[in-house]
Amino acid sequence: MALDAAIPRPEFLQVADAVAREKMIEREEVLEAMEMAMGKAGRQTYGQNKDIRAEIDRRTGAVKLSRWTLIVEDDAVEDEETQMPIRIAQKIKPGIAVGEYIVDPLPPIDFGRIGAQTAKQVIVQRVREVERKKQFEEYKDRVGEIINGTVKRTEYGNLMVDLGRAEALLRRDECIAREAFKNGDRVRAYIYDVREEPRGPQIFLSRTHPGFLAKLFAQEVPEIYDGIIEIKAVARDPGSRAKMAVISRDSSIDPVGACVGMRGSRVQAVVAELQGEKIDIIPWSSDIATFIVNAMAPAEVSKVVLDDDNKRVEVVVPDEQLSLAIGRRGQNVRLASQLTRYDIDILTEAGESERRQEDFRKRSALFVDGLDVDDVIAGLLVTEGYGSIEEIVDVDDEELAGIEGFDENIAGELKRRAMAFLEQKDAEMAQKRTDLGVEDGVVDLGYFTNTQLVALGEAGVKTLDDVADLASDELIEILGEGAMDEETANAVIMAARAHWFGEEGEQPG
Repeated sequence: MALDAAIPRPEFLQVADAVAREKMIEREEVLEAMEMAMGKAGRQTYGQNKDIRAEIDRRTGAVKLSRWTLIVEDDAVEDEETQMPIRIAQKIKPGIAVGEYIVDPLPPIDFGRIGAQTAKQVIVQRVREVERKKQFEEYKDRVGEIINGTVKRTEYGNLMVDLGRAEALLRRDECIAREAFKNGDRVRAYIYDVREEPRGPQIFLSRTHPGFLAKLFAQEVPEIYDGIIEIKAVARDPGSRAKMAVISRDSSIDPVGACVGMRGSRVQAVVAELQGEKIDIIPWSSDIATFIVNAMAPAEVSKVVLDDDNKRVEVVVPDEQLSLAIGRRGQNVRLASQLTRYDIDILTEAGESERRQEDFRKRSALFVDGLDVDDVIAGLLVTEGYGSIEEIVDVDDEELAGIEGFDENIAGELKRRAMAFLEQKDAEMAQKRTDLGVEDGVVDLGYFTNTQLVALGEAGVKTLDDVADLASDELIEILGEGAMDEETANAVIMAARAHWFGEEGEQPG
C-alpha cells in the first residue's frame, strides 16, 4: 500500500464532533488536539527527537504521518534530527531554500495500548487548555458584573462557586460576616477580578465590594441602568452600614428619592440581599465642602475647614451631635471619609471655640513679646489674620496702615520693630549655629536659613559630608513640614556631594 493512501477513519471525526459538542468548543480545535496527540505517539515509534507531525483529513478522518526537516545554512545545523544543511537538501530536492522543509511521508502506525493512552492524555490536556482559554476570554470582559452561581464545595472557609461553564472563588473575607452558605445554595456575587493563571483562569467573586452594592442598585433602579442617575461613590462596612452618593442628570428627577423608591421598596430589596446592611443615600456635589456636609448625615454640620493640599478637612458639629457624627465605633465618620476621600477630623463647636481662643492668645502673645506692643494692638493684628512677625515685615505699609485704629506712623513703627526683632533672632540663630559646630561649607551651599542651620546642627548634621549622606525625605523631616520640596532637597544633597567628585578628579591616574 502506498504511504499516501491513508485508511479512512470516520470514527476520529465522530469523536471530534462529540467532544466539541460536550465541551462547547470548536471542532477544529479538537482535531488539532488529536493531531498533536498522534504526532506525539508517532515520535514514540520513530524517535522522540524527530519532528513528527500528524494530519487528519477533515473529510475522511484518514491520518497521515510525516517527518519534517528544516533546511538551514551549512554551518548552522544545531540538531541533526530536525535540521539539514542546504548543500545536502539541494541534492535531494533541487531549488529548495533555507527556511523551507523537506517532508517525508511515514508508514501508518498501530497506536497500541500505551500509544492510545498517551494520545488520550494529550487530547484531554489540549482540550482542557482550549476550555480554559475560552473561559478566560468569556469572563475577562465581565469584571464588574453581578453573576449567579451555586456553591459547589467549601475549601478552608472559601467557597467554590459553580457558574455553569466555569468555577469561581468566593473567599471568606469577601463574604458578609453573618452569611453562611452550604453546598447547593444559590449565591449572587460581584466579579471583581479575572486572572489567567497556570492552573487555568481564576474568577474572583465578592459580596463585600462597593461595586456589588452599586450594581444591585442598577438592577433595582431603572434610572441608574438608563444612565439618568449616576452613582458617584460608595463606601461600605459590609453587613452593617453603607453610604452611597448619587447625582441626577435630569433636574426633574430626585436621585435620592428614585433610589429609595416608593415606600422604600427599591432600597429595601438591596438591603435584603446585603443581610440588613443600612444604606444612607446622599446627593453628590462637585463642591467638596457641600459633599462632606452631605456625607456626614445624619449628623448636622456647623462648619467645614478644608485643606485641599493634604486632603484633610475639619468638621465642626454642635456639641450634642458629636456622638452621631462619629457613629458607633467611628463608623459614620469612617464611611464619610471613604466616600469623600478626605481625612476628616471632628470638633464640637465648644472645642473649636476653645481652640480658636487659644490660638488667638498664642498669636497675641507672639506680637506682644516680639513687637513690644500692648494687647489691644496685638489683638487687632491677629483679628486681621496676621500670624507671624515675618508677615508684618512683608506686608505693604498702606495695607498695614489701613487697619482700623492704625495710621502710617503706627504701621511704620510696627514694621521697624518687626525687622529689628527678626534681625536679632537671626543673629542669635547664627551664633547658635556656630556653637553647634555647623561648618561654613554647609552655610555656603546657600539653601538654608540660620534657623534651618540650627535644626540641622541639633540633628547632628554639621558637615558637607553629613548633608551628602542624607536622603531627601530625611532632610525634609529635619527642616520641618513645608520648608523644602523634594526636588529642592535632592538639589541640596547633590550640591553637598559635588566636592566628592572634585576630590576624585584631582587624584593621580
